[in-house]
Amino acid sequence: MTDDGRTAPTGSLTARPAGRRALLVELPDAERTAAFHAEVLRRRAAGTLPPVEEIVPGARTVLLDGVPDPAALARRVTDWEVPPVADDTGDVVEIPVRYDGPDLADVAARWGVGPDEVGALHGSHTYRVAFCGFAPGFGYLTGLPPHLHVPRRSTPRTRVPAGAVALAGPYSAVYPRATPGGWQLIGTMPDPRPLWDPARERAALLTPGTRVRFVTAGGATPVGTATGSAAAVGAGPEAGA
Repeated sequence: MTDDGRTAPTGSLTARPAGRRALLVELPDAERTAAFHAEVLRRRAAGTLPPVEEIVPGARTVLLDGVPDPAALARRVTDWEVPPVADDTGDVVEIPVRYDGPDLADVAARWGVGPDEVGALHGSHTYRVAFCGFAPGFGYLTGLPPHLHVPRRSTPRTRVPAGAVALAGPYSAVYPRATPGGWQLIGTMPDPRPLWDPARERAALLTPGTRVRFVTAGGATPVGTATGSAAAVGAGPEAGA
């Protein structure tokens, strides 16, 4: 962004003003958006990021809100070198799943496998929360290979139950509460309560940057919470929020 408020693009990044105290950074795809978001967090942790009150990632944007001088920050971010996000960094949350969703057979047919193979395929990848939205605690997870992407349902459901494990386009997700929805439902998280707990300091379990693995219900074992380790949640009704 120039001093007169115009857009200042550089390479694959474009910075646009969003009011007087915010900067909207636009990127071409989810991978580069995740990398830019990670770089913003890294610089804030290192103390090299100018004051920013809130950082909000989206599908292809990162909003920097509460910025004293958006034009100056725009000039700085256009000079950043932003490395890709390393696949093996960050804590891992294990989500237990029963692969029993009503769209399991349809997804299996699209993938060219049997319904009993969907769980193994879906669970063989590590996902990362790209951004959150739609409902409190709803994280959009990237990491599904392109050949396994599936379209949204042509007719959305008026009610998707809490705990439904779902696919749409490049994303996987778990519904933290019952809502309408048009995603393909392939399974169920037996106890979705840990996904959103307002009484917890960090209400949302799945926040941008968190890595996620899906495991067959009963197979998730807590092994710690340090960076790079896995913590299982919601394995059954006895596992509280």
